[in-house]
Amino acid sequence: MKKNLILMTIILMDLLAGMEFDLFVPSFPELQSHFHLSSFLVESLLSVNFLGYCLSLFIVGSLADRYGRKPIILLGLLIFIIGSLFCLWAPSYSFLLAGRFLQGIGIASPAILSFLIIADSCSIKQQQFWMAMLNGTKNTAVAIAPVIGSYIALYFHWQGNFTALLLLGILVLMMTVLFIPYPSTSSGLPEHTETISFKGYIPLFQSSSLMLLMLNIIFMFVPYWIFVGMSPLLYIKDLHVSLAHFGYYQGVLALVFALGSVLFGLIMHAFSQEKILGLASILYLISLVSISLVTLTNSFNPFLITIAFLPFIMSQIIPSNILVPICMNFIPNAKAKIAAVLQGSQLIFSAMSVGLAGYFYQGSFQHIGMIISIFILMAMMTHFMVIKNNHIIK
Repeated sequence: MKKNLILMTIILMDLLAGMEFDLFVPSFPELQSHFHLSSFLVESLLSVNFLGYCLSLFIVGSLADRYGRKPIILLGLLIFIIGSLFCLWAPSYSFLLAGRFLQGIGIASPAILSFLIIADSCSIKQQQFWMAMLNGTKNTAVAIAPVIGSYIALYFHWQGNFTALLLLGILVLMMTVLFIPYPSTSSGLPEHTETISFKGYIPLFQSSSLMLLMLNIIFMFVPYWIFVGMSPLLYIKDLHVSLAHFGYYQGVLALVFALGSVLFGLIMHAFSQEKILGLASILYLISLVSISLVTLTNSFNPFLITIAFLPFIMSQIIPSNILVPICMNFIPNAKAKIAAVLQGSQLIFSAMSVGLAGYFYQGSFQHIGMIISIFILMAMMTHFMVIKNNHIIK
């Protein structure tokens, strides 16, 4: 019973981390109108959230490897709740921006430390299975989140989505207090021997194999964030998809990833890692072709654009569930630091790429597709290098 409650709390942490983004984006058009914002300023609500997340990550990584997972998660949740209150009661764009920044700072702790509660007590093979199962559960909720967010925005306006995030944050805080054991660190007990500084991250950057693995994972996730970050303006504003239907277009991407992750988790042990990573290479190539075709034809069909992006979602399933746990355990006593660098780098690249896409956006998918295609190509190249250097995945 106790293990089930711990697992449920971890799942809710993951749901909060995912929904912090996906529940909010359907409000973009209304926020743009309400606060009289340009496309760049409304996209900045994502960028400033990513910035807060990144600034928090590296501190969280050091603190969690020193003091344990639970106290740092609790601190992050408290900051997230304060940020949610700022957003909910924002009288101006500046307050809203500050709230999104605080939400980003706060969500970093549960986002990167929730899985480590499992990783601290499981083998890599078990972690890969649980990564697949948690990805399935999390992304099922993420698939539903845009639909829920769309209807909340439709009936309760943009404040309704921030109310939902506030209530979920309070629930996760209460469950963490009650059910997550203390301490929970990579060594079982906190060891107060390491000073809190960025020097502890130096060994990570000295490992070329770890850096290659991280680059592959980063490039693998960036195209998704570009697509999701730009899709509210593209679909609702310029492709004239109704707010009520927008959530279905975005939600299907997360649902495909969720169902694929669960299925993969159930069958993954029947195949060698080399074979299934080779299959991922083929899926990358298919996704690059499909995105390139829609980009070159400059399609204005939202259904066709979504279908063209689905092969990329499928291409993420295998490497995300196999390579991320390997990456986390590359240096066993620095799991939280590795998670921090990995997540931080993803968001830095994503924030820059979403900002770039927003800057060049001209009311069609074409420029978005060009930037996405570049990152898919980078993911393919680094994925091939990881496979070629097979000692990395042993």
